[in-house]
Amino acid sequence: MGSTEPRQRIVAGAADMMRRRGVNATSVRELAKHAKAPLGSTYHYFPGGKQQLVTEAVRFAGDVVARALAEELSAGPVEGLRAFLAWWRGVVAKSDFTAGCPVLAVSVEEPADGATALVAAAEVFTRWESLLADSLRQHGAGEREADQVATLTVAAVEGAVAMCRAKRSTEPLDRVAVRLEAVVVQALVER
Repeated sequence: MGSTEPRQRIVAGAADMMRRRGVNATSVRELAKHAKAPLGSTYHYFPGGKQQLVTEAVRFAGDVVARALAEELSAGPVEGLRAFLAWWRGVVAKSDFTAGCPVLAVSVEEPADGATALVAAAEVFTRWESLLADSLRQHGAGEREADQVATLTVAAVEGAVAMCRAKRSTEPLDRVAVRLEAVVVQALVER
């Protein structure tokens, strides 16, 4: 990959640290160390400093999740939801409940210099909602219902992931999974 490899490694490392420690508890120095990159390279690749790096890490994480979600939704909204929730369950369990969502971390912490990161987080959430809503519409849900269920799903999953970390248990995600599946099925039946 040439010269873009260290840059990508730093962005991926930033997303990983943000999902584990949050934004404000993560310094550029620690990000460079975590990515096994020289500190100077972070300033070379990210002249906008931490704000630029955080924004790019949010977009990177958003792309990773969007790809996984789109792949899972190819089987349909119910199957996609099940697989997507299983994916998140794996994320929190495999990390021993230390990893969550870097997009949520930015949204909750609202970094002082992070206006662009917040805009990126909003765009990521909107993209995930659109993927879900499009799948619901393609399988018979009405326009308004699809949009509402998609927003509910993203909000519920993000909240459940945060609760899983706090409780050190997948139980919140498991409970949300049952109710969300019922909501998705109902949205498809009511049409």
